[in-house]
Amino acid sequence: MNITPERAEGRLPRQIAYIIGNEGCERFSFYGMRNILTPFLITTLLLYMPEGQRTLAAKDVFHTFVIGVYFFPLLGGWLADRFFGKYHTVLWMSLVYCAGHACLAVFEHSRLGFFTGLGLIALGAGGIKPLVASFVGDQFDQSNKHLAKMVFDAFYWIINFGSFFASLLMPLFLHHFGAAVAFGIPGALMFVATVVFWLGRRQYVMLPPTPPDPNAFSRILRTALVTRRPGQARPGLWIAAAGVLMALGAFAFAGTLGFVIVACLALVALIGGVGGGAWLQMERARGRHPDAAVDGARNVLRVLVIFALTTPFFSLFDQKASTWVVQGHEMTMPSWFQPAQMQALNPLLVMLLIPFNNLVLYPLLRRLGYEPTALRRMTAGIAFSGLAWIVVGGLQVVIDGGDPLSIVWQVLPYALLTFGEVLVSATGLEFAYSQAPTSMKGVVMSFWNLTTTVGNLWVLLANAAVRNETVTGSIAGTGLSVTAFQMFFFAAFALLAALAFGLYARRYREVDNYRAV
Repeated sequence: MNITPERAEGRLPRQIAYIIGNEGCERFSFYGMRNILTPFLITTLLLYMPEGQRTLAAKDVFHTFVIGVYFFPLLGGWLADRFFGKYHTVLWMSLVYCAGHACLAVFEHSRLGFFTGLGLIALGAGGIKPLVASFVGDQFDQSNKHLAKMVFDAFYWIINFGSFFASLLMPLFLHHFGAAVAFGIPGALMFVATVVFWLGRRQYVMLPPTPPDPNAFSRILRTALVTRRPGQARPGLWIAAAGVLMALGAFAFAGTLGFVIVACLALVALIGGVGGGAWLQMERARGRHPDAAVDGARNVLRVLVIFALTTPFFSLFDQKASTWVVQGHEMTMPSWFQPAQMQALNPLLVMLLIPFNNLVLYPLLRRLGYEPTALRRMTAGIAFSGLAWIVVGGLQVVIDGGDPLSIVWQVLPYALLTFGEVLVSATGLEFAYSQAPTSMKGVVMSFWNLTTTVGNLWVLLANAAVRNETVTGSIAGTGLSVTAFQMFFFAAFALLAALAFGLYARRYREVDNYRAV
């Protein structure tokens, strides 16, 4: 581990500036291309399709891409923890990321080339996603961990600073200068991000990769599942086996649902089966593994339940760049305005809400005798996302009725959704790092990002459902359009998730896994 003067006790590490600068440029590049992806697909790349199918196909491509972005953190976290360390993994994955942006700019009329670029960006962006935030946490120890919350908030603030300008400008560049320029600018910013990160290489605290550990999380789970006790059955092993069989069986539906959906369902079944089975038999690992390691593994499984309950939030949040943009095209607006620019409201409000919450709202709640803990904030955030979708569903009902409606009305659901985002996402970054055992911080942060993959899986399943005539016939009986029905469905999904999250959070005991020195 590198020890540098910047680690003076109780002070903010200077090297944080390089990581924050890198994140601002990288987020501009990511959101710059992501926020114009749906309109580009509808108006250019998918023109070969019938108009009635184009919008749903564009949403499928968008959410499949997001699934990839938030799936590959599993790979990045594993490579960093076991082989290369966070710094080197981030640097090399960033170069893959740059290559993906180059493909988008060059192959604007080639589906193969463009989708190859999306794949490379998903690999690069996903590979570094769990590591940059975790790398921030590595720069702190017990002497200055009280400053970590401020830095995680600043980290999230700079994400939104980059996202704001990307969301505001890139739709205009796409409209006036074409896809090559609109996708090329984010690529240039990603190259700048890589250089900025490289410049701080001599000042970073670099924790070495974790060597093979006989008490690793996976080994503890295996011991818990296979260990026999005289006179006792192994129900956990049967649950794990059922999870494996369900994962394999999911692929039988690949022809109907598509490979991405069944692969995600298989992953969910595998994690649920193995994790649930190991939880039932975790005490059998004691004696073969240290008590601290077994307690750490049990805590990881408890964290994964928290993560699972946040997935409905992400199914709602990511649709602002697909479903909400499509709705914006049906609303009235000035001729110079592009519906995708409404997404700039999200990062702008985040930059305002983070300091407001920390300086005004949270202190006020404490003075009133209510402590806004991480889990309480996340519960409220999921509920606010549900309220946002009730509002946007109401707007869709008005649009479907034929009444003209200004796009300004979308400000209200954006405000509600963004407030929910600050309470869930900004809080979740710090929560995930603090709850992760030292040997698994990269992997646990990867599981935090996997919540977005599962959230987007729910969107793909909902889109697949509305292709079924029986489902659409039942929706028609409600008097709502398919789009409006889906909006109210997702709102109910989030509100039920908030209830379940709140009930589970009341029993959760938080731990402190910041390093001692």
